[in-house]
Amino acid sequence: MNFKPRNPNFATEVHDSFSRQHAMTLIGAEVIRVEPGEVDIALPYRSDLTQQDGFIHAGIIATVADSACGYAAFTLMPPNSNVLAVEFKLNLLRPAKGSRFVAAASVLKPGRTLTVVRTDVFAEERNGELIATMVGTMMCLPRT
Repeated sequence: MNFKPRNPNFATEVHDSFSRQHAMTLIGAEVIRVEPGEVDIALPYRSDLTQQDGFIHAGIIATVADSACGYAAFTLMPPNSNVLAVEFKLNLLRPAKGSRFVAAASVLKPGRTLTVVRTDVFAEERNGELIATMVGTMMCLPRT
């Protein structure tokens, strides 16, 4: 969809905010694309992020998908805003195996206060095989 951002500095603000997310730094995630209403976050495979069978843990996949949802919504929020997840549902479709994963988020319905977003998480080297999908609701809060 073609969305018009309300903040002309949305991309810079996404990157600045993401750099302050210590959880994303901890797991090695990085923002690789920012467009109005869309954000992609990449996560490399690391054995210390796996569950007992060697797949990336579902909680890690949820964390990356949640951040992608939030930042996709954030791209459409006005200046001096913060974003906060208020709910999400995650479907795990396949085991998270591969060397790199991409959480690709797109706004489904923007709003003044609440924005609905979808994130699909793909395993890159498996021809973009879909491993998880999340639908979330993000809230716009005034920056304090």
